[in-house]
Amino acid sequence: MTRVAAVDCGTNSIRLLVADADPETGELVDLDRRMTIVRLGQGVDRTGRLAPEALERTFAACREYAAVIKEHGAQRVRFVATSASRDAENRDEFVRGVLDILGVEPEVISGDQEAEFSFTGATRELTGRDYLHRPFLVVDIGGGSTEFVVGEDHVRAARSVDIGCVRMTERHLVRDGVVSDPPSEERIAAIRADIEAALDLAEQTVPLREARTLVGLAGSVTTISAIAQNLPEYDSVAIHHSRVSRDRVREITDWLLRSTHAERAAVPSMHPGRVDVIGAGALVLLSIMERVGAEEVVVSEHDILDGIAWSVA
Repeated sequence: MTRVAAVDCGTNSIRLLVADADPETGELVDLDRRMTIVRLGQGVDRTGRLAPEALERTFAACREYAAVIKEHGAQRVRFVATSASRDAENRDEFVRGVLDILGVEPEVISGDQEAEFSFTGATRELTGRDYLHRPFLVVDIGGGSTEFVVGEDHVRAARSVDIGCVRMTERHLVRDGVVSDPPSEERIAAIRADIEAALDLAEQTVPLREARTLVGLAGSVTTISAIAQNLPEYDSVAIHHSRVSRDRVREITDWLLRSTHAERAAVPSMHPGRVDVIGAGALVLLSIMERVGAEEVVVSEHDILDGIAWSVA
């Protein structure tokens, strides 16, 4: 066993996994898995820069994670940063801050690399399940971007496009710093148009419609699963490898886009940091399912974070 630590810093959240990995058996045993909403991508789509308050929220989480990594004695650490820090003009400030706190330099990876990690993390334990047919289409709906990966045992094609729950919300649903609650049909249609254009781009590289099994990753997808199951609280065990039909995703998406902030916040499985962006994230998932003709989505709690851990091991 090799004890490793993986950090995934995205547009909306930063996550840590400390685990014991055995490459020979393919076993990854969690010791600590946690997530903090830091909204690093706050305003990046508009300004092109990481906001000072967003950086400070992220650095505070990094200080917490550094203590956890030290406590568990991880032998190797890898910190991967994705969409928001890839797009920002002042990403050097972000890199210096993380290096000072954690002692490792964050790797601002490309969308293609992000997709590779997501595929490995999501599918490594799905092999051998007779009811899941290949090829897999792994879809990682993040805050700033969405990754599409098609493959069997290994990646065949991958593409990252700039649609995500935070980016779509900030671009179309925020006016004068306030989120539309609920949004107008015109604003929903504008999000739809962006998503459809991004799916056209993805299909230039990735044969989306060849997939036999759709695997959905990240907070928007897992939250939809929690809502579909009427969970009294967020339950990773119940969510992991659950299956949600396209009709149920459509029902939930319609409700999320019609609901008020207070109604969404009252959902017991809803993280407070997702209340304002979940509607856009759900619409991304629904649009993908409609485009590829997927009757259901297999929901995975294992994603890019697990892929990063395996790359270290």
